[in-house]
Amino acid sequence: MALAAVPGDGGATQGILRRQALRESAARTYARALPIVPVRARGMTVEGADGRRYLDCLSGAGALALGHNHPVVLDAIRAVLDSEAPLQVLDLATPVKDAFTDELFATLPPGLASRARVQFCGPAGTDAVEAALKLVRTATGRDGLLAFSGAYHGMTAGALAASGGAPADGVMAAGVTRLPFPYDYRCPFGVGGERGAELAAHWAEKLLDDPKGGAPHPAGMILEPVQGEGGVIPAPDGWLRRMREITAARSIPLIADEVQTGVGRTGAFWAVDHSGVEPDVMVLSKAIGGGLPLAVVVYREDLDVWPPGAHAGTFRGNQLAMAAGAATLAHVRQNNLAERAATVGGRMLERLRGFAAGRPQIGDVRGRGLMIGVELVAPEAGFAAGAGVAPTGAGPVANPDHEEAPGGTTPYEASPYEASPGGGAPYEASPGEAAPYADAMRTAAPPAAPALAAAVQQECLRRGLIVELGGRHGAVIRLLPPLTITDEQTEAVLDRLTDALDASIRTAGTHSRELPPTAAPFGPPSTGDHR
Repeated sequence: MALAAVPGDGGATQGILRRQALRESAARTYARALPIVPVRARGMTVEGADGRRYLDCLSGAGALALGHNHPVVLDAIRAVLDSEAPLQVLDLATPVKDAFTDELFATLPPGLASRARVQFCGPAGTDAVEAALKLVRTATGRDGLLAFSGAYHGMTAGALAASGGAPADGVMAAGVTRLPFPYDYRCPFGVGGERGAELAAHWAEKLLDDPKGGAPHPAGMILEPVQGEGGVIPAPDGWLRRMREITAARSIPLIADEVQTGVGRTGAFWAVDHSGVEPDVMVLSKAIGGGLPLAVVVYREDLDVWPPGAHAGTFRGNQLAMAAGAATLAHVRQNNLAERAATVGGRMLERLRGFAAGRPQIGDVRGRGLMIGVELVAPEAGFAAGAGVAPTGAGPVANPDHEEAPGGTTPYEASPYEASPGGGAPYEASPGEAAPYADAMRTAAPPAAPALAAAVQQECLRRGLIVELGGRHGAVIRLLPPLTITDEQTEAVLDRLTDALDASIRTAGTHSRELPPTAAPFGPPSTGDHR
């Protein structure tokens, strides 16, 4: 690691980073791209051991809804410590747990809250995913699972098998049927927009109803309302409602992975609230613990058929996390921070889309609330700028939710095929007949530019801004600022990010796909929130 690349780096910082590199596992990730040693933090500001300050748009991979060391969180933790209450109680009942459960249920979709059970899991989102998968398999007596391309559900075996990168990691994904996730910029069907989302829904429905489709009646479907590690890809609301209809009609439990999207992150308290969908199971972690480890599964009471001890864990009774979590949930709810996230996130998207105009290296800007992604590409590599996919801010990209079809109708409400020519089910043309959307095929998006993204991340760090990478090739700049971000901080983040983008684009050169080695001094890009 080229530690001296950070100007003014102190000897203490250098020594700590060297010892980390010598002693810690090669599996460490964030430390490779972010060679800083945090010693103090408050709100959105992190101070390193060398005295440098940074604006943190990583927020513990989304775990810090209120930022670092928020007073309401610290007060809740101190109250438990001062009370001499036990800190770990397995699954015993306590006043702290009772208060957390009350606050959690007050935020859930009403239909689910009125008939829900909650399972406290080991203190990581991946364990909650494992519990959810075990739950639906036990309740249905079936083994198969429906999951989506681009998904990320955790790092343990079952969760990783349901994730899009499972084969690459050598994980056996037997019994997992992979379905296409609507990805407007890189549509798997080459059409994008509402039509691309409609095709994805049609694919899922036909596959499930095809006795030779290779997808036996599954135990459940798991999805993220916004794919985070997949590149910050919001699920269109209409498509999400279709998934709910498809699964409900076939008695397939729908599992919503809200580990990163929950607690106001996307501009609603839970990301499923945007579509009005009430899943059968919700997987929750990260922000629900107020920055401390906590994970739960909330599910319909009729699924609660497993025996005592079917899913357990020593640290599922973390009282400090429950107190911090209850305080966080209440503060977000009482101060309308989800609505604030929607407003600030919309403003950030608007400015970034305006900035992207005329910069073909910025392929797409997308997101929901304060969950934002900027996808970087190599436009000179087999792609003519100005042709094919509409630039950010134009065409379907400007409306990532794809709610309104041509003519003002909303797709999927009465039928998933309302927008097709003639009103019938599309994609089943007679022999010799042209496919109804053949004229709508779009030119493929240009290749991802992971080296450019890594350079932008380092240029941001030099300017005092911490950002994360993600997406299929690590080519998406991800922003996860705390919900408490101020207007002044918002402008500072945008100023530093856009300056870093321009500096990296200039360094890369207009016609170079790869950056010179000095552009990314801290090693290859690393992604993953590693639950």
